[in-house]
Amino acid sequence: MDRSFGDLATSVLETCRRAKLKLATAESCTGGMIAAALTDIAGSSDVVERGFVTYSDEAKTELLGVPAATIAAHGAVSAQVATAMAQGALARAPVDLAVSVTGIAGPGGATSGKPVGLVYFGIARKGGAARVERHTFHGDRVAVRAAATERALELLLEAVRG
Repeated sequence: MDRSFGDLATSVLETCRRAKLKLATAESCTGGMIAAALTDIAGSSDVVERGFVTYSDEAKTELLGVPAATIAAHGAVSAQVATAMAQGALARAPVDLAVSVTGIAGPGGATSGKPVGLVYFGIARKGGAARVERHTFHGDRVAVRAAATERALELLLEAVRG
C-alpha cells in the first residue's frame, strides 16, 4: 500500500505558516512517518523544527521526559504516555505545537485490552492544555501506520485551526 499524504501535509504546513507556528513530532509506532510526510514537501523547514522517534520505552524517557513510572503504571501504549510524549516534545523543542503517537501496529504486541491497531495520539500547544485521542485502526501493519500518520496530520491541522 503506497499512501501519499501530500495534500494533507501541505495543508498542515500552509496553515502553520499563516499562523507563524513551528511544530515537532514525537513518534513511536509510526517511526518517523509523520515527520517524513511533512518533510517530503520542499520548504517545510520553516514549520517542522524536529521529530523525535522514540520507539523504545527508554527513548521516551530519555528524549521526551516521559516518567518511567508512567510507562510502568499504564504501559507505553496509553493515553498518559501519549500526553506526556506530546508535552515532552513541546518542552524540549523551540516549537508551538507537538503531536505524539504511540500504538500497536502489529502483527504482534497485542495484550489483553490492547489489540493490534490501538493507537493513542497526543496533541499539545504552547500555552494550552494537551489532549489525547484513542483510535483502533484495522488492517495490517502498513495500514495501521498509514492510518495513524493520516490522523496525526489531521490533528495538527485541527489544532492550528481550532
